[in-house]
Amino acid sequence: MRFSPALEEGRLIQRYKRFLADIETADGERLTIHCPNTGSMFNCMMPGGRVWFSRSNDPKRKLPGTWEITETPQGRLACVNTARANRLVEEALMAGVIAELAGFTALKREVAYGQENSRVDFRLDYPDGPLYLEVKSVTLGFDDTRVAAFPDAVTQRGARHLRELASLAREGVRAVLLYCVNLTGIDAVRPAAEIDAAYASALVEAVAAGVEVLAYGVKLTADEVCIDRSLEIHLTESRPISPVPLG
Repeated sequence: MRFSPALEEGRLIQRYKRFLADIETADGERLTIHCPNTGSMFNCMMPGGRVWFSRSNDPKRKLPGTWEITETPQGRLACVNTARANRLVEEALMAGVIAELAGFTALKREVAYGQENSRVDFRLDYPDGPLYLEVKSVTLGFDDTRVAAFPDAVTQRGARHLRELASLAREGVRAVLLYCVNLTGIDAVRPAAEIDAAYASALVEAVAAGVEVLAYGVKLTADEVCIDRSLEIHLTESRPISPVPLG
């Protein structure tokens, strides 16, 4: 997926009120842009760090741009626009990049399902039945390891999705959780039990119920982003970290 229009580079001044970020462009212009990320973005941004954003000329928009990529304190690049994850996964599915999910005959987006009024990101239909696929965007990394973690803040919604997938799996329906790791320099992903112990427990329970867990990494530059490789899953690794600011 190439970024279109081409991204512009700037420097982060601050992120605040969760959905706003002040930046300074290479030409010295100061802008407030949209931050399309509901998480804490812990270990994913730093004042003065490089950012890349898409600019919009739509007169109906309140803000002139959208934050797409950030430079992390570890020197990695992270795609912080969480809406990109589903598009990347769909692109990879259609191209046959995700080998474990190949062979489907139809793809539907945002399908209602489950007992807790949830919507799954994708339903894939196969000759022998449907598959329900939930996608999570991962951007949390650390200085001394190539293992990313999810989530970066407490997520009751994420735990609910795991319960819904587990219920399907117990009924014999194929259910899959896919971590789209939008962070360079990563070889594996794990649950961030030190941030959300309930989510980590729900993940272990979901796997025990038969939910499949996949992780895929991306090729990410200021010009393009695409899913390009399978990553390892570490279900039980955890480590102490500092409190997570919500920004």
